[in-house]
Amino acid sequence: MSTDAEVQYEERTTRAMRGMESRTIKKWQDDGWELVSQSQGKLQTEIIFRRPKPKSRRLFWIAGAAAFAAILGTVITIGVISERNAPAESAEQAASAAQEEPGNGSGSEPTQSAPTAPSAPEPAILTPEISPEFAAILVLGDHCSPDIAAFASAHSGDTIAFPGYIGAIGPHGDATTRYDILIGGGDFSETSAWGPAFQFRDVNTTNDMHWVGAVPDSVGVGTNLAVTAEIDRYEENSCLLLIEPVSTAVR
Repeated sequence: MSTDAEVQYEERTTRAMRGMESRTIKKWQDDGWELVSQSQGKLQTEIIFRRPKPKSRRLFWIAGAAAFAAILGTVITIGVISERNAPAESAEQAASAAQEEPGNGSGSEPTQSAPTAPSAPEPAILTPEISPEFAAILVLGDHCSPDIAAFASAHSGDTIAFPGYIGAIGPHGDATTRYDILIGGGDFSETSAWGPAFQFRDVNTTNDMHWVGAVPDSVGVGTNLAVTAEIDRYEENSCLLLIEPVSTAVR
């Protein structure tokens, strides 16, 4: 006869607005989770679920991807990493630009440019303070929640800004100066990880990070950051939300 002691469980903790607990509980139970406990706060209720742990399932923030597992805790020195230089302007482009300069002896009459249409205003940067939808996914207890996938689909190409931290870092493939960096929301903790599993993929830790303010000498697991990034896509198979750095600062 099997007992609870013989079954390994995984737990998930989520938060629901007061009055929305039953809806949240039903959603998780439909996904196979068992209700363990509820703890009501002033605005939100913390709800803990559990379910038998599949043999193949691994927690992102403990093992991560295979590339991360061997290098958790690695510190990357910023100053010694080189970045490819931007390609120089071609000779043909330079010659074309020179021909367009007035007084080039071509004898042609200057052409008048068509009026430029006014550019559309840039969309606002999504932050937890101005976007309830973004704030809601940052407190989820499940990196594979369909709410994260829906948010990424609805806001692909939009810019988000949030406090975060480096949860894991490893080389991208066989590269020696390019990395895959796992980003969590909030402050670094060794015992919990809330919200999406964000990832900077195939980045150099100098130019690609677009550092603002004081550039750190090194970064590694546990470094707290202020992240501004563009949403790329959500990967269903890895439960990773891929983002592209717009600006990064150490906080």
